Amino acid sequence: MADTLKSDATVSEGLDRRRFLTWVMTSPTLMIAARLGPDVPEAEAAERPEGATTAMSLYLAVQTDGRVVTTLPRTEMGQGITTAVAMLVAEELDMALDQVDVRSADADPRWAIQLTGLSSTMRFLTGPLRAAAAEARARLVTAAALRWRVLAHTLATSHGVVSAPDGRRAGYGELAEDAARVLLPAVSSQPRPVSRFKLVGQPTGRIDARDIVTGATRYALDLDIPEALPTVVARPPTLRGTVQSVDDASARAMPGVVAVVPLGTGVAVVARTFGQALAARAALRITWTPGPASALSDADIRTRLRDGIGPRPLPPLFTTRTLEGRFDFPYLAHATMETQSCLARVQGGQAEVWLGAQDPKYAQREVARALGWELTPWRVTVHIARAGGGFGRRFFTEAAVEAALVSRAIGRPVKLMWSRDDDMRHGHFRPASHHRILAYLGPGGRVLGWHHRAAIPTVEFPHGFGDALTALAGEVLPEVTSAVFFALSQKLPYGFGWVSQELRDVAIPIPTASFRSVFTSQVGVSNEVFVDELARELQVDPVALRRERLTSNRLKAVLDKVATEGQWGRSLPPGVAQGVAVLEEWDSAIAHLIEVDVTGGTPRVLRIVIAADVGLPINPKGIEAQLQGAAVDAMSTTLSAGIHIDAGTVREGSFADYRWMRMKHVPSDIQVHLVRSDDRVGGVGELGYPSAAAALTNAIARARGSMPTRFPILDEGV
Repeated sequence: MADTLKSDATVSEGLDRRRFLTWVMTSPTLMIAARLGPDVPEAEAAERPEGATTAMSLYLAVQTDGRVVTTLPRTEMGQGITTAVAMLVAEELDMALDQVDVRSADADPRWAIQLTGLSSTMRFLTGPLRAAAAEARARLVTAAALRWRVLAHTLATSHGVVSAPDGRRAGYGELAEDAARVLLPAVSSQPRPVSRFKLVGQPTGRIDARDIVTGATRYALDLDIPEALPTVVARPPTLRGTVQSVDDASARAMPGVVAVVPLGTGVAVVARTFGQALAARAALRITWTPGPASALSDADIRTRLRDGIGPRPLPPLFTTRTLEGRFDFPYLAHATMETQSCLARVQGGQAEVWLGAQDPKYAQREVARALGWELTPWRVTVHIARAGGGFGRRFFTEAAVEAALVSRAIGRPVKLMWSRDDDMRHGHFRPASHHRILAYLGPGGRVLGWHHRAAIPTVEFPHGFGDALTALAGEVLPEVTSAVFFALSQKLPYGFGWVSQELRDVAIPIPTASFRSVFTSQVGVSNEVFVDELARELQVDPVALRRERLTSNRLKAVLDKVATEGQWGRSLPPGVAQGVAVLEEWDSAIAHLIEVDVTGGTPRVLRIVIAADVGLPINPKGIEAQLQGAAVDAMSTTLSAGIHIDAGTVREGSFADYRWMRMKHVPSDIQVHLVRSDDRVGGVGELGYPSAAAALTNAIARARGSMPTRFPILDEGV
């Protein structure tokens, strides 16, 4: 009889706060399902009977060729989750990384959450992944023990093979069918302790890197199905304008044109090639009805936001003086490298779409609604393709809706593409905002309070947070949903006495979306810039002020790290200065030190030093890439990139005038230091943006002697 090993008391690192259900699914080979759910009693954390179906977060299958396929309900958008997922599975299964395949799931109600956002992917999936892989390993070992009639705890695993002390070996593929019939593992199915990790935590190249650089990676426009026709859409000059009339005679007569289809968002042209479709689109003669923002330009928007900030509140008792700061942020386009696109086929009462979406189930509902199938969304199959960037833009699936409508209208599959101009001028934007921060000072310079009021148009969350209930709230009560998210996400990490942060919703009819770090990209940035202004007013060092007032030990640790590595306080030539900023969000903490030179007029970033505590760093190399990319985003939007509105029309149409940083602007010295306080898995994707923007602003303020209050700083036009 095989012995059952007792679970190691140290195994529950990071898992003891929550348990994960795992069970065997019906399959000729071993397939383990895991569900991320609320805390459940230990007795319920056992396997479900074969054939059980319930909401799940992911599953993994051991195939007869020895490869492991992991399916997860998240979208790879360049953030490297496929590599991190493969590393976790390979770690628990004692396999080589190249033996693990990771596939994104189609939209499916059986998956609990499919939303890729809120820096949640690895935070939410690490536990279930480890549980599922550990369960699979235990069953494989048990299957080998039963086959060889030996004690299971005497067997070892390595490189996808189970081995016995007498030299017998069996690959996982050989054992997969037997393992699927194991009723109860004879060894512990608990994940191994972090202290025994060999792969996780080591800097690792991306498993998809070769495919990306050689062009083998397939995005939505790289996919094809028989007879799919290229399609583009003529769009109104103003945001959310509509078609009044259209003369398409000239366009229909052009070579290769198959159809012209009016839509609610414009007029679609279908042709044999994209070149023909674009030429015919230009030949359309359309009369447009202006959109609801056609009377608004930048100055009007700024006035509305400033008016929406309201009067000052009463200061706390014993306030002797009040320090005030005002900040203006522009609308921002997400500017993903891959524009919106979709492949669609609608036949009879069924539809299929292929696209990169941050919430496949929301895409499914939206396409079903557009086709009149709101009560039967399962008639729409959503296949998820790898996406070339997301940042919040791909929560919205206009391309899928348009492609499905055109496909139904012409009875043929279509491949619909948004141009860069379409994407820049007709997307959803991070909203503009105006901020007023008041710091209340008492006798002796004591900080008695901090009041931050932000006037921001409603951030649209019709997709919710990945579940049907919050999606319904996001559609029915958009202002409430936006306000709730603000309240839940915005925290000031300083002991500044009475602290208040308020959102004032300002109605402006310009489409919005969450952007990298959502409200923190404005609220958190202005807070950290104003902390430096407070330090100047109190005539203290900004790092010393932060060290004294920070309420988080994790933040103090990352701040100390960048101050040490960046040599804070060293002598610098005139016109050169350093700035710092910190942020704690999504179970992670980060600090930036940025050094700039303003002697040439235009600020030049010389060095960026980053220290981050993300808990367990699954792939340090991937984390480094994420934080470097976020820093470049922050440089771009702080210095030069922003959207301008002229009578309801977006002025910018491409990277030629949406002034994102080029490689020549990026410093060669970008250091990333990981500071680890515990083994929880923290978020990374949004973490690196706000404090980088604030640190850069603070460096410019110290170099120039005045605090920037309007962004982007180098904006030349109104």
